Amino acid sequence: MSVGCAGLLRSAHGRRRGRTDGRRFLLRRAVPGYLGSARARVERARLAAGLRKVPPRPPWAGYVHVHVKMDLVYGLVWLLTVLLEGISGQGVYAPPTVRIVHSGLACNIEEERYSERVYTIREGETLELTCLVTGHPRPQIRWTKTAGSASDRFQDSSVFNETLRITNIQRHQGGRYYCKAENGLGSPAIKSIRVDVYYLDDPVVTVHQSIGEAKEQFYYERTVFLRCVANSNPPVRYSWRRGQEVLLQGSDKGVEIYEPFFTQGETKILKLKNLRPQDYANYSCIASVRNVCNIPDKMVSFRLSNKTASPSIKLLVDDPIVVNPGEAITLVCVTTGGEPAPTLTWVRSFGTLPEKTVLNGGTLTIPAITSEDAGTYSCIANNNVGNPAKKSTNIIVRALKKGRFWITPDPYHKDDNIQIGREVKISCQVEAVPSEELTFSWFKNGRPLRSSERMVITQTDPDVSPGTTNLDIIDLKFTDFGTYTCVASLKGGGISDISIDVNISSSTVPPNLTVPQEKSPLVTREGDTIELQCQVTGKPKPIILWSRADKEVAMPDGSMQMESYDGTLRIVNVSREMSGMYRCQTSQYNGFNVKPREALVQLIVQYPPAVEPAFLEIRQGQDRSVTMSCRVLRAYPIRVLTYEWRLGNKLLRTGQFDSQEYTEYPVKSLSNENYGVYNCSIINEAGAGRCSFLVTGKAYAPEFYYDTYNPVWQNRHRVYSYSLQWTQMNPDAVDRIVAYRLGIRQAGQQRWWEQEIKINGNIQKGELITYNLTELIKPEAYEVRLTPLTKFGEGDSTIRVIKYSAPVNPHLREFHCGFEDGNICLFTQDDTDNFDWTKQSTATRNTKYTPNTGPNADRSGSKEGFYMYIETSRPRLEGEKARLLSPVFSIAPKNPYGPTNTAYCFSFFYHMYGQHIGVLNVYLRLKGQTTIENPLWSSSGNKGQRWNEAHVNIYPITSFQLIFEGIRGPGIEGDIAIDDVSIAEGECAKQDLTTKNSVDGAVGILVHLWLFPVIVLISILSPRR
Repeated sequence: MSVGCAGLLRSAHGRRRGRTDGRRFLLRRAVPGYLGSARARVERARLAAGLRKVPPRPPWAGYVHVHVKMDLVYGLVWLLTVLLEGISGQGVYAPPTVRIVHSGLACNIEEERYSERVYTIREGETLELTCLVTGHPRPQIRWTKTAGSASDRFQDSSVFNETLRITNIQRHQGGRYYCKAENGLGSPAIKSIRVDVYYLDDPVVTVHQSIGEAKEQFYYERTVFLRCVANSNPPVRYSWRRGQEVLLQGSDKGVEIYEPFFTQGETKILKLKNLRPQDYANYSCIASVRNVCNIPDKMVSFRLSNKTASPSIKLLVDDPIVVNPGEAITLVCVTTGGEPAPTLTWVRSFGTLPEKTVLNGGTLTIPAITSEDAGTYSCIANNNVGNPAKKSTNIIVRALKKGRFWITPDPYHKDDNIQIGREVKISCQVEAVPSEELTFSWFKNGRPLRSSERMVITQTDPDVSPGTTNLDIIDLKFTDFGTYTCVASLKGGGISDISIDVNISSSTVPPNLTVPQEKSPLVTREGDTIELQCQVTGKPKPIILWSRADKEVAMPDGSMQMESYDGTLRIVNVSREMSGMYRCQTSQYNGFNVKPREALVQLIVQYPPAVEPAFLEIRQGQDRSVTMSCRVLRAYPIRVLTYEWRLGNKLLRTGQFDSQEYTEYPVKSLSNENYGVYNCSIINEAGAGRCSFLVTGKAYAPEFYYDTYNPVWQNRHRVYSYSLQWTQMNPDAVDRIVAYRLGIRQAGQQRWWEQEIKINGNIQKGELITYNLTELIKPEAYEVRLTPLTKFGEGDSTIRVIKYSAPVNPHLREFHCGFEDGNICLFTQDDTDNFDWTKQSTATRNTKYTPNTGPNADRSGSKEGFYMYIETSRPRLEGEKARLLSPVFSIAPKNPYGPTNTAYCFSFFYHMYGQHIGVLNVYLRLKGQTTIENPLWSSSGNKGQRWNEAHVNIYPITSFQLIFEGIRGPGIEGDIAIDDVSIAEGECAKQDLTTKNSVDGAVGILVHLWLFPVIVLISILSPRR
């Protein structure tokens, strides 16, 4: 088995991606037997081997590198690894991993503890965070946020996108942002980053004075405090000036500078003790955050003089102000003192000022006032000296509303009827604003009525029943029958009166409630409009109150009680939740003030059966069996239920439920005639519930593989190729996939170019299929559509966009750079060296190049391939240096309980040919509070006209860079070149290491051979990152 796997690797490394044997595209499928997580690594090695430049054999971290000559221990460990990996049989399917990267525009990036990252950005800038994910199928991404304030909501929603972009970021948007990725395999992957928004508001200086009392006439002290406050993040640093003089603690005996207790740098107070003539001056407070994020300092000035005083104001209006609706009102506020001149603002005690308000300095005008505009309005004067001055007035808008009455029979008798010779009371009530202006007038049959011994008119105590008047008729006589009218009015006028008529006669009787026999129980169907009815008799007819009698739930309008003037409750769009008992009862208003009369109405809501599944798609191949089942969840009435099965319009089966809650329909052997939509209708008196089954032989959509290692390569200028990979979702669900239809079109174009890809044999679950797209124009993007084909026909299509993209710095697992891209893989020139490295290919080099030095081709032997080199011709001098810096690589956070740091295998090819070759050095630069450069590798002298390969293990403890330093030799025949720089997580393979080039302190000690099986076993049995 080890020999076979080694042969697979060798054949993969021997294949060049550019060799298509005259074909435009190349199709390659991964061997199913080698497609676990480790097997995915093997497949990636095969893909990497397809590059124009054959990269060094990757030292896969945490996995066994198969070799024919491995000893017995290595062979046993490898065999155990393959067996354990094969248990899952999931191919390249893998749970998600996630990492957050930023746009690089932050002011400062800090690494805290082992995993927390802080992203600092200036307020108003654009925040851009990208969630880099791996895993197959492609994980779904969701951004959420928790802020410093629990009430802060992340835009009341989540962002389902790889990139979170917030333009013009504000301070309240700082906090911890979480990226969650899940694809249904394993647990979701979650990473977070804390965003710190830096800002500095304009500082504000406030002045406070204290005047000491004369003590025994020995002295008189006047002390002034100048307080400077500015909102900021990070904490602000304050400094004071008097004129142009910088004030420091101790520089002037009459000046003291201090921070109050418990303020944590929020303010700085300048205390001027026992004011002196020189203290009357111009004071400046400078607030600074030390130019972080390029936030400039801000300054505010205050002129202190012997006239400095706190503000005072007065209102030129009455308090309160009583107005009629629709009138215009003007409030005037003027200052009576204060230096410097105060600013005047108007506020409202509750809520904001009305939208139609007009402000002009201290004058506030409301053109047409309404009852909603009533309230307390305050004028505030502030000049930052002492406390602000405040004066308020209350605006009252007249109103009369909600007129109602009730009749109270003789309280000394238990009879609820009105009888001759007994007492009866008529009460009348309104809501009035202001209540002091409310007056009542009584009339009998249109004539004014005055209080007398038998007709007693009173007004109820406002604390007991506000806005209420009573007419007591003592010893009711026949002549007292008639219509009594209560008129409510306001003394100020401008509001229409409310008039209430009450008829007292022999027919005036208390109410009675009944429910018509056919109105309870009341049966209706869900969705209908229904009227519940209670018949009310008596004179006068009171208001009827409806509520639920069987449970404490709201009525259809959302209230606990609904009013009805005719005893009818109308419900639109009845739902099943509305079934139950309803109570109707009389109200005391507009009727008799007696014990309420009640009646109950039962509402029964019938609804069609609720069934499951409402819709189900069933994918099955031909000649296979399928059984569909439709289950009843709820129904009323629950009996008698019938069912019918249909395929389209064709009736298949009917029947009636007995004791079972479901019905089934089997299809023993599917054929073209059996595919389609099956509907099962379950029916009762209220209607039908339907289960729908879509039975189809369509293949599931392919799943594009987004974790292909280095999918883009370039054979010619402005032309690139792309390694397209995918797996097939549930390939065994339907008939065998015989081909794929590949469609491709340039982004923005309408026309699709299509081609069929033949498939031989069965596709396994998780099997990775590779198809190489060539002749793509750089840097255009393309849409790719992939459709599986079976004997049933076309399956579901899936579309993705492929782009030519320059390398970025992801979470470092694998990095390879052949310097083919225009930005040379984000390598940069060092500004501190003497000259630069140059990107070159043999086909594009200067015709006047120096012979007998430098490479004749790139590392793969191509004349068109690029590499980096140093040109040592004049005017270069001996000893001059050219330094090339790699991108900054962010490593995985170290486990605090782990034994070692993460290992990486660093490899590259170098070319040193010529009689004047100088020195090639490689340094490891570790990022931290101080930058450290450790020598990693070095070589000098003529190595011949060939490319040489170097491998070095590195163990960085923090983010790092690699530096290639070329030093010119004594003459012009000293060109040095590098190519195919690779970094892979994990130690280098034993046979690839050049330990003689390792330097102590930068390169870790190699793991002893006897520890290797133990480490592999631990990595297998422990959870993977």
